[in-house]
Order: sequence, then C-alpha cells, then structure tokens
Amino acid sequence: MKKVAILLADGFEDIEALATTDILRRAGIQCDLVSIEKEFVKTAHNITIKADKILDEDIDTYNMIVCPGGLPGAENLSKDKRVIEIVKKFNRMEDKYIAAICAAPAMVLSAAEIEKDRYITSYPGEEYENMLEKANYVDELVVVDGNLITSRGPATTLLFAYKLVDILGGNSEELKQGMLWNMLEEEKE
Repeated sequence: MKKVAILLADGFEDIEALATTDILRRAGIQCDLVSIEKEFVKTAHNITIKADKILDEDIDTYNMIVCPGGLPGAENLSKDKRVIEIVKKFNRMEDKYIAAICAAPAMVLSAAEIEKDRYITSYPGEEYENMLEKANYVDELVVVDGNLITSRGPATTLLFAYKLVDILGGNSEELKQGMLWNMLEEEKE
C-alpha cells in the first residue's frame, strides 16, 4: 500500500491539507497527518487539528510527502531544517514524490534548492514567482515535473489531490464520479 505524509506546521492552509487527506484516504491510500512539532496543530484559520504522528525517522517509509501552503504554515515548514533535508532526500531517491501547493512550492522547494530548471506553479503573485526565479514558472492549476507535483492554492486542492491519487496508482475517475466532480465538469460544457 502506498503511503503519504502530509507535513503540518502551525498556520497550514486547512483545505489544502485536510481535503487532500480526505481524497487520498477515499482512494485507499494511507495518508498520515505528520506534525513537525507537536500533536495538536493550529490551521491558518485557527482550527486545532490532532496530527496522526509527529515527524520522526520513519519518514523514509512514505512514498510521498505533501507540503500544504498557508501562512505562516508554509514559512514554518521552510524554516525547519528537518523538513528541508527530507525534501532534498526525497528529491534524490527513486520512487519518492514531493507535492506542494499554494505558498509551499515557492517557500519550501526554494529553501531546499530543488527548484532550478523544474516546471513549477504556486500561489500567484510576484513575491512567490520571485522565490521561484530559478524554476520554469508555469501558470497552470497543477503541474507535474518528474517526481515533483505543484499546485496553485485552496481552490485547486481537489484537482491537486486527484492528480496525487493517479500518480500513486489509484483511480481518480471513480472518486470524481462518487464526489460529483463530473457533474461540475458537465455544467461547464
């Protein structure tokens, strides 16, 4: 069974972490909320969440790490030396994935110095795009570049999570149908 660790720091974006967890679990993928500091973590909107685990050595047993955005959540992740080392290590390893959304692609990936020449998107704005000046910045909702998956922000979370399901060998089409996503797509036509 594939395993995903969603890394949490105080101030993480609620939707990006929790909706992604929900979709991955619906797909039958083990997904743990992994706090970098303590058992109870506050979201960007002041909701307290109980993490499944505290960051420890077994992080290598996961197939994917996910860095949600939110402020100051993404900034807190980017300042944690252990998180940066994990991102660097996953970037070097075969069959490991790094996913980041919203402010996290700019803050965490650039802090880990793995953005150079990679196709990446993030929350829009000059501040974030400047952090990614060494990357090939793409103005798309979800971008996949090898083992790196990035997305724009809260409104793109479902698309981001469905892409993670597919990358990990799941079937997002069944989920989309069960969650009525296909009805939204039909309305657009």
